[in-house]
Amino acid sequence: MNYEFFEKPPDFPSARRILLLSADILLKNEPQEAVMDTPGSDYPKYVRKHAKRSPLARDCARAFLVGGTICAAAEGLLAAYRALGASEEDAGLLVSVTLIVLTALCTGIGVFDRLARFAGAGTLVPITGFANAVASCAVDAKSAGWILGVGAKIFAVAGPVIVYGTAAGVAWGILYRLIRVFQ
Repeated sequence: MNYEFFEKPPDFPSARRILLLSADILLKNEPQEAVMDTPGSDYPKYVRKHAKRSPLARDCARAFLVGGTICAAAEGLLAAYRALGASEEDAGLLVSVTLIVLTALCTGIGVFDRLARFAGAGTLVPITGFANAVASCAVDAKSAGWILGVGAKIFAVAGPVIVYGTAAGVAWGILYRLIRVFQ
């Protein structure tokens, strides 16, 4: 097989094997060898040496501050909806809908991605993270059209969550019912 389209690989032996394996996969050939499982491979050592260290304390502080701000904003919305006369249950529903709409809007205009790059896991407060996952799939697939793009891809990430969440709910419901019958 001809691999002339690659530039000169880095000077350590594992890089060439990685490039060849990648080319085999991209060209849909069977890989000649498994790079990561090769005994004596220099790749893990290379990665440890060249990988950028994550500033853990800074990342945790950012995630805490942004996630806390999102949760505090949700509590503020809850208090505002209750002050406007909504019941406790309705106010909670309105907060959820508001967070979903705001997250989808921010994802669509690119603000949420910048915030997520800054805050990391802090933006994964469950409802905003889920809304971003659904909205970002729709935004990415928009160029393919409304039916085959957005319609087909909108639940690419959320679909399995919904399916397995529903299946888990059914399984736990059956288990709960069996436990109640035999008590």
